[in-house]
Amino acid sequence: MNNSLFAASAADLTIERIRALAARPDQVESLTLEYKSEYSASLVTTIAAMANTYGGMILVGIHDKVEPGVERVVGVDAQPTIDQIVSGCSTILDPPWEPAFFNVPLDDGSERSVVVIRVDANVAPRPVLVKLKAPIRLSGRNATADRARLLQLAREEPSAGVLSMGQSVMSPHMERDFEGTGTADFVLRTGINLPMGDAGAWRPLSERSVAALARALDGSAFPSALRNLGNGTIDYASGFRPFGHNRARTARLAWQASGGPSRIVRPVEAVVSVSLPEFYGSAETSPVAKVTVDIIARVQLYAKSLGGMAWKHRYAVPDLAILFEGLLKTFVDPGVVEEIARIADIDTALVAQPRELHLVAAQQIKELLNSNGLQEIPEAGASAGGVFRANPSLNLRDVNERQEQVDDWLRQLGLDAGLSGMESLVVAHREAVRKSA
Repeated sequence: MNNSLFAASAADLTIERIRALAARPDQVESLTLEYKSEYSASLVTTIAAMANTYGGMILVGIHDKVEPGVERVVGVDAQPTIDQIVSGCSTILDPPWEPAFFNVPLDDGSERSVVVIRVDANVAPRPVLVKLKAPIRLSGRNATADRARLLQLAREEPSAGVLSMGQSVMSPHMERDFEGTGTADFVLRTGINLPMGDAGAWRPLSERSVAALARALDGSAFPSALRNLGNGTIDYASGFRPFGHNRARTARLAWQASGGPSRIVRPVEAVVSVSLPEFYGSAETSPVAKVTVDIIARVQLYAKSLGGMAWKHRYAVPDLAILFEGLLKTFVDPGVVEEIARIADIDTALVAQPRELHLVAAQQIKELLNSNGLQEIPEAGASAGGVFRANPSLNLRDVNERQEQVDDWLRQLGLDAGLSGMESLVVAHREAVRKSA
C-alpha cells in the first residue's frame, strides 16, 4: 500500500499531512483510500469491503469531491463520530470487528477533527459479512463477492489473502571467479511484492507490456543516476532492453554501460526483473508477483582493467546518494508505476513503495568509499554490505521525505562500516544540492 499515512505512527498523523494528501489531484478514491464527509452506514460497508480485499484507509471529515474554492477538509465531531462507527461495526458487521481509529484535530479553533480509520486486512476476521453478503473493494467503490471469491475468503488461513505491509526482498548473490574474487565492486538490490488481479494471474507477459515498462524505465530518473555512478567512465549505454532469461511469466530488462568498444568490463549494469506466479494459487494462498532491481557496479574493477591508464577508484558519498535517490524515485515514478500495475492487472494504489535495500560488496565497504571526510573508528569492525530498512511512515513520492530516507541509509552505511564523518558528508551534499537548485 503506497499511502504512507497507513504506516505512520500516531504522532506522525498530523493535520498538515492529511491536508497535503487531500490537496493532491492524484489521490482520488481508490482500492485502498476513501473520503467521507460524515458518518453513514455505507462507511461500515466500506470497512468490510477493505477488510475483505487489501485493507485501506478511510478519512472521515473530508469531502470526496468539492467545487473549486470550497474547503475540502471540513472535519467532524470526533467522539460522536467514532461512537457511531464503533456501534455500526458492532451491529452491522458479522462477525463484529473494529479497525483502528485515530483522531486528528484540525487545529483551527473549531474543535473538529478528521477521523482516520485504518483497515488492516491482515488482522480482520475474513470474510467480514454485511447482511449475509461479503463486500469487496474495487477501484473507488464497493461490490459484492461472487461465490468463488466468498469461498476463497472462507477458506483462507489468517493473513493468507493479503500482502504484508513489509516488502521483503532476498539478498543478491555476489558472483565470484575461479580464484574467489568478486566479479563486481558491489551489488545493490531492492524490490516490491505485488498482489495479482484476475487477468494478471493467468495471462502471459506480452512483448508490448514489457516494451512499455522498458520505455518508462528509460524515461525515469534511473539512467541518469546510473550514468552518474560511472564517474565519467561510460561512453555508451544500451537503455533497458530484454536480456537473458525472458519467459512467458518472467521479464528481464537490462541497462548496460560500456567504457568503449574494446572494454570487456562493464562499469555499471542494472537489471529489472518481473516475475509473475506460475499458477493462480489455491484457496489458501494468493498469487504474488515480484519486481526486483539489481545494480551491479564495477567502476573500481573497470579502472583496474585499464592497465597503464589505471587509477584507484573510490565511490564518492554524493554519487551513492544520487544512486539511492534515483532508484527510489524510479519506483514511485507515475509512468513506471502505471506499467507495473498494468502487468499485474491491479490498481496503481496497490503498487507498494520499496521498503528494503540490500548491498553486497566484494570487499570491505571502507575500501570502496572515498575516504575524504571519513575516519575509521578504532576496533569498530568492518562491513561488506548490509540490509537497509525503510521508514514505513515516509512517503517516497515526496522529495524531502525521499531524501530523508536516503540520508538515513547513508548514515547506516557509514556506521556499519565502522566509519565516522558520514553525517557531515550527507549534510554537505544536501547543502550543495540546495545551492545548485
